[in-house]
Amino acid sequence: MSDQPTLEQLFHKAVAESTSSIKEKPDNQTLLKLYALYKQASIGDININPPSNPFDIVAMAKYNAWQELKGKSQEDAMREYIQLVEQLKG
Repeated sequence: MSDQPTLEQLFHKAVAESTSSIKEKPDNQTLLKLYALYKQASIGDININPPSNPFDIVAMAKYNAWQELKGKSQEDAMREYIQLVEQLKG
């Protein structure tokens, strides 16, 4: 049996580090990417309706960012999330 952490363990570690180990707050595009990758990795393809208020710009941006990842495997989303957090940590 290997002592290597699983992809899921590495993902959960990156999630924790995304709030504690990143020195500067990322720009909005990067935050949206983190959000969408997190949702895709933890839930899979988008499973919610678009926001009912088209003027809720933040909710719409989050919805669209997640929608763009439709079809990406949860494993790939986990890997990309981990890579992005590593880049942001510097």
